[in-house]
Amino acid sequence: MTTRTKYGIETRLSLPYETAVEKVTEALKEEGFGVLTEIDVKATLKKKLDADFRRYVILGACNPPLAHRALSTELDVGLLLPCNVIVYEDGEGSVVSAADPGAMMEIAGNPDLSSIAEEARERLERAIASLDGA
Repeated sequence: MTTRTKYGIETRLSLPYETAVEKVTEALKEEGFGVLTEIDVKATLKKKLDADFRRYVILGACNPPLAHRALSTELDVGLLLPCNVIVYEDGEGSVVSAADPGAMMEIAGNPDLSSIAEEARERLERAIASLDGA
């Protein structure tokens, strides 16, 4: 079941981590998002700190038309892009969560960004909701 958190959109999946990452990437693509960056948190913490951590990835997702509209409205909004989506192991399954673009754009304080943030939120909500039941 998809839920809203204070600053994100989340669902829990009964899928292994690797499968969850694949499904999330596919769901994002269906909503017009590409993954620009992929940060393997577990590998990074092991390499930099020799610390063990669960499997956890941060995906930097971008919808080019929405990003273009936002950047054309306010150049500094690039500091809040791309949309971060996380996937991590949780017991027998995985958790998927996306940063709420509306919450992020509130930081900018520019009402002209509201409609762009709302469209991005709707697309991310659909992508994450499509994973429910997986």
